[in-house]
Amino acid sequence: MKVLIIRFSSIGDIVLTTPVIRSLKQLGAEVHYLTKRSFRGMLDANPHVDKVYAIDKKVAEVRQELRGEGYDYVIDLHNNLRSLQVKWALSAKAYTFNKINYAKWLMVNWKIDRLPQVHIVQRYMAPAEKTGARHDGRGLDYFIPEEAEVDLAKWLQFPGEDRRFIAFAIGAAHATKRLPTDRIIELCNRLSVPVILLGGPAEKEEGEQIVAESGHPQLVNGCGRFSLNESASVVRQAWKVITHDTGMMHIAAAFEKEILSIWGNTIPEFGMYPFYPEGVEKNTSVQVNGLSCRPCSKIGYKTCPKGHFRCMRDIPLEEVAALARG
Repeated sequence: MKVLIIRFSSIGDIVLTTPVIRSLKQLGAEVHYLTKRSFRGMLDANPHVDKVYAIDKKVAEVRQELRGEGYDYVIDLHNNLRSLQVKWALSAKAYTFNKINYAKWLMVNWKIDRLPQVHIVQRYMAPAEKTGARHDGRGLDYFIPEEAEVDLAKWLQFPGEDRRFIAFAIGAAHATKRLPTDRIIELCNRLSVPVILLGGPAEKEEGEQIVAESGHPQLVNGCGRFSLNESASVVRQAWKVITHDTGMMHIAAAFEKEILSIWGNTIPEFGMYPFYPEGVEKNTSVQVNGLSCRPCSKIGYKTCPKGHFRCMRDIPLEEVAALARG
């Protein structure tokens, strides 16, 4: 059996598809994966993926090659126009995951809760199960190439034998999913162990500001300095992880780290909270309950639509810090 999985983006979503990849490989399938070129580095080291196809913008870039593969099944975990173009181009039987957009719309616009009480991993598994695949309960996967492993001794000085540190993923795709910079500084100042800030090039300048204005004696800006796989290596070695609703949260869950997840305009009930193996629960979600405007979007905005940004301004930082110290 030869199967093509489609998920074009983004970091967290691709990590959340790894149980599907593994379950198909357990069936003995040859598993191929179609994604955007900027994300293929997350999949090249995955031993359960036999071949990765990547595009920059258009399906036409790989259409002929895909047609020559002779797939038995296409598992569409993106469900958009581009993935539809792939399914049209191939003769394989296709199964598509439900994006529950109507239920999300009701929750965002009318605060009517029709959201299914399942994690998105279960929704990703549903189309794969039509091929005979079964969820094995082993959680998420993330495989780090050996050359991407980070030597922490180059970045942190540990007091004695205590090598505990916190990885703080300060980024997120949308501003309303992130703590404001001044609140990140305040939170860092409440932490008692070394901290490495993680983020992409877009967060590098903010990371420098946080380090410059914080009084924390061991605060390192890793934003824009580490590749994605190197950031994953830092997370794997961390004692605890503080993160917004972002891809690094799911990478941390793949390594079964203790996570303090901070939620702003989005809510865990959308089904994308940290996903662990069966019987494991190491996440604490911190959010401002009782705000009538929350959730204001299923994704996020550049600025708070209401102007007050209470969903992040009112996050109880001492509670987060206490959990991080405990």
